[in-house]
Amino acid sequence: MLNEYFRYKNIKLYNNNVLEESLFCKPFIDLIVTSPPYNVGIEYNSNDDELSYEQYLEFSEQWMKNCYNWSNTQARFCLNIPLDKNKNGNKSVGADLTQIAQKVGWKYKFTIIWNEGNISRRTAWGSWKSASAPVVIAPIELIVVLYKDDWKKTNGSKISDITADEFKDWTNGVWIFNGESKKRIGHPAPFPKDLPYRCIKMFSYIDDMVFDPFSGSGTTLIVAENNGRKAIGTEIDKNYCKLAKDRIISETITLNFDI
Repeated sequence: MLNEYFRYKNIKLYNNNVLEESLFCKPFIDLIVTSPPYNVGIEYNSNDDELSYEQYLEFSEQWMKNCYNWSNTQARFCLNIPLDKNKNGNKSVGADLTQIAQKVGWKYKFTIIWNEGNISRRTAWGSWKSASAPVVIAPIELIVVLYKDDWKKTNGSKISDITADEFKDWTNGVWIFNGESKKRIGHPAPFPKDLPYRCIKMFSYIDDMVFDPFSGSGTTLIVAENNGRKAIGTEIDKNYCKLAKDRIISETITLNFDI
């Protein structure tokens, strides 16, 4: 049963668990932009981020299957996930989650590399200056781009608002921008507005419906509204719903498009 927490402008936020298969009764999604829990032991209020790896993959399969069923035929899916971070040892997380997405029906298009530039956080070297047991750490995350039935988008308003310079820059598959501050946002795992901003402008038209199943602090919803899209988000935790609500009220703007 849908539990509407907040409605504002073109945004709806629901205090629900995306694992609920019957949450939405018909397809409505044009674009998904989300960063699910990474299972690295982050202390969320209402989510266990220390599952076994097998449990984490089962969790991932369920929510991605639900999102597939709730998506329109030409929906796109921008999935921000780690390359190989996991609490339970060295795992090919990015590859495994991409495979699961395809298992439930999503079709693979390409992967964007997000270079966060956080090399300064590097502390683990393994065997220092020795071939004994070196450790390689890549300061990147993945944005896997998938789609439902058809990649070519023929539905919707057909109005794009991406500039020529943005298009040229962002079709380069390495995106460089900084991460977001946990302290500034008040959420343990926020992503920066740059991420949904680029995905929304690249892969959706004005007035499309953007969905974030792990809304957290509401960043995707804010960016969607500020760029002329409609947005729906689900969030399991009431405290994060309140955080998202406060941010949405203070950070959304009124737009007048002249295209």
